Amino acid sequence: MADSIKDPEVYEALVREGNSKSKAAAIANAAARDGRSKVGERGGEAGSYEDWTKEELYKRAQELDIDGRSGMTKDELIEALRD
Repeated sequence: MADSIKDPEVYEALVREGNSKSKAAAIANAAARDGRSKVGERGGEAGSYEDWTKEELYKRAQELDIDGRSGMTKDELIEALRD
């Protein structure tokens, strides 16, 4: 699969952020094809973390292996996810 990645730098960054390998590959290849600044323009609008439930925020924090997440408030989870 590594041979099919057109922008390995973007791919590795996305995987480190917790994205699946297939999603990271698709975004990295789109970035290589269209330019990095154009990739985000095509996507839908993601909801604000403030619109997420605490449980949803916690699950995302688990996916990203954020330390101390179990004792965090909703606002602290949002802050940690944004960092």
